[in-house]
Amino acid sequence: MTQRTVLITGAGQGIGAGLAKILANAGYKIIATDINQQNCENLLRELTGTGHLAYGIDVSNEQQVQKIFADAEAKAGAIDCLVCAAGILILHDGQRKLIVDTDLSEWELTHAINTRGTFLCTREFVRTRIQKPVPHGRVVTFSSCAAQLGGYRSSSAYISSKAAVLGYTKALAREVAEHQITVNGIAPGLIDTAMLRLSMKDGQEQAAAANIPLQRLGQVEDIAAAIQFLISEQAAYITGSMIDVNGGYRMQ
Repeated sequence: MTQRTVLITGAGQGIGAGLAKILANAGYKIIATDINQQNCENLLRELTGTGHLAYGIDVSNEQQVQKIFADAEAKAGAIDCLVCAAGILILHDGQRKLIVDTDLSEWELTHAINTRGTFLCTREFVRTRIQKPVPHGRVVTFSSCAAQLGGYRSSSAYISSKAAVLGYTKALAREVAEHQITVNGIAPGLIDTAMLRLSMKDGQEQAAAANIPLQRLGQVEDIAAAIQFLISEQAAYITGSMIDVNGGYRMQ
């Protein structure tokens, strides 16, 4: 199989970093991007294979996004897949962020990273792939089960930003289908990462797991497995879908 290249935003930690390791082990060339470039450079030393790249990027900055996509394509060749894992959740540890306590700056920063960042990165990817097509163009976005559950264990800014990603994913999928690019999203549930800890007080993990039908918190590997399938050739007939990966926490 010809080696494929995937650009991952938010690859400096959490799900993005774990996904990069798993995809590198599967033979993908990784373009790791994050607001913290040093984290990405450290990650590259842990990846199987060669030819991987690391970039520092603010996904809400249009000029940075355009520059990094162009530079990465010049150095690594065509980017086959884009995974928009960069995200932000502003909470005091173990607390919810109520609407009445949300500053406008917090609201706008959350939407800038979670929503505008997804738009800018996907737009640049699609523009590039329309000009220079690849056989299996793939986009995976990140929403959240919180976008469909409401205010439990999160903030209104985060929930609304992830709900926007859900709708945007479907709109983009319809627009780019004629170019044989698929666009799907992942809606994680309670995944055992640093971001989840922001919404829990110490010692709440067991109680949270008890509310999940599968009786455990999700792991990075659970999310990575779903993404690995969605960017594969075998998922060629799936587009415009939002895949719940939450252990049954939200059943439709």
